[in-house]
Amino acid sequence: MTKTTVKVDGMMCGMCESHVNDAVRKAFQVDKVSSSHSKGETVIISDGPLDEGTLKTAISATGYEVKGISSEPYEKKKGLFSFFHK
Repeated sequence: MTKTTVKVDGMMCGMCESHVNDAVRKAFQVDKVSSSHSKGETVIISDGPLDEGTLKTAISATGYEVKGISSEPYEKKKGLFSFFHK
């Protein structure tokens, strides 16, 4: 799994966050995507690395500017009672 963090400029409210999230979901098959206008970033959890060019194009098409993209390996967090499932 991969965690991709995208710095996005221009998001001002929750509706802006929703536009970016929808654009990412349309362009890629992702497990989770969440945006924060106060932090100016979108965090995407996916099975593998995402194509940065396609990601930039998808977000830019919504009218927001991509300032940077970074990726890192991601491990799903285990739940409180995960030790029961062995």
